[in-house]
Amino acid sequence: MSILIVGASHRSASVELLERLMMDFDAASKLRGRALQTPHVAEALVLATCNRIEIYAEVDRFHGSVEDLTALLVTQTDLPPEQVLSALYVHYDEAAVAHLFSVATGLESMVVGEGQILGQVREALRGGQDDETVGPALNSLFQQGLRAGKRAHFETDIDRAGQSLVSVALDEAARTIGPLEGARVFIVGAGSIAALAAASVRRAGASRIVISSRTPANAERLAAHVGGHSAVLDELSAELSRCDLVISCTGATGTVVSADLIAGAMVRRQAGTPLAIIDLALPHDVEPLAADLPDVFLVSLKTLADSVRNGSAAEDVAAIKAIVAEEVAAFTAARDAATVAPTVVALRTMATNVVAIELERLWGRVGGLTGPQRDEIIQTVRRVADKLLHEPTVRVKQFAGRAPESSYAEALAELFALDPAAVEAVTRAGDTP
Repeated sequence: MSILIVGASHRSASVELLERLMMDFDAASKLRGRALQTPHVAEALVLATCNRIEIYAEVDRFHGSVEDLTALLVTQTDLPPEQVLSALYVHYDEAAVAHLFSVATGLESMVVGEGQILGQVREALRGGQDDETVGPALNSLFQQGLRAGKRAHFETDIDRAGQSLVSVALDEAARTIGPLEGARVFIVGAGSIAALAAASVRRAGASRIVISSRTPANAERLAAHVGGHSAVLDELSAELSRCDLVISCTGATGTVVSADLIAGAMVRRQAGTPLAIIDLALPHDVEPLAADLPDVFLVSLKTLADSVRNGSAAEDVAAIKAIVAEEVAAFTAARDAATVAPTVVALRTMATNVVAIELERLWGRVGGLTGPQRDEIIQTVRRVADKLLHEPTVRVKQFAGRAPESSYAEALAELFALDPAAVEAVTRAGDTP
């Protein structure tokens, strides 16, 4: 069995296509179930964020499974199949392991090093566990991926070098409305991204923070946490007319803030007063036509994809890549060792049985032994067997991940740690007439 990934991200697909592929928690759960129903998939997990959608699966073969998983993603949209296929990528076996670890450490994020992805990976694993579509293979893979992500943030300064998507968006908006200190901010949504945005603008010194959500209780809770106010969505137009910055990040499937609504609010504002709008939702909350309105500056995921510049230091990125390489090597070594474990157990079981049979034969031929003498013989025979098996069992684990280019004779010599000179001497002796 091997690991297969089929997916698309901001690196391979346009924001518009990612919007079509984007799914909520329930849709991800259904996709996991559909993947598990395909013939060659034993375990399945879906990682869905605002910048990527990926199916992870343990499969018994590459061909067949890759076609099935690709078809599942194609059917997530109403677009022509070739348009979706051109944006998909595939990673298999060790390359799949390396990809997940790169994702978990933030190397594959739109802003390298951003820390939110680690929580998203954890949530994806939890979702698969809850649905029982994740078994030992994907569980161990994702657990080690989370370990790699934690190491990246603990052992490097990537947290300071790589800003979060929210921070980059706020920097973009500040270029239009000026410093956020004293700004009036209106946030639509009360989820994790909204909470991060609210905390960020509070630290920046915003004078007024208003939170609005489809669930008023969530808006009130977040507003209380950041020392702001809550508002119902019916007050959207009024808040647009008196704020400096709007941040929208809901989980809605349709437009939340229309261009007409913004245009009406702009009429009631002081002429020439700019309004910055950050849309971090996928699908988008704000109608893209709003960007064409006078004095309106729209920062969307597409804007960020086109304009984000990495602030991560090259040495930190290099250090994280080294961590990923170490963790991939550790994971594959452990997995390879596990594949030969049954062979090792069978070998030792066979040796134990042989020792037991031969001792029984010995007791039948030799009499008059004292108890201590019998015990000494038993221990001696077992020690001999253990010493004979030790080197082969160690070597077979080392051989587990190695390509089978070596000849049988070379493998046998290395398996038993034979001295090459001694092997050569035996060979010469055998050639002597």
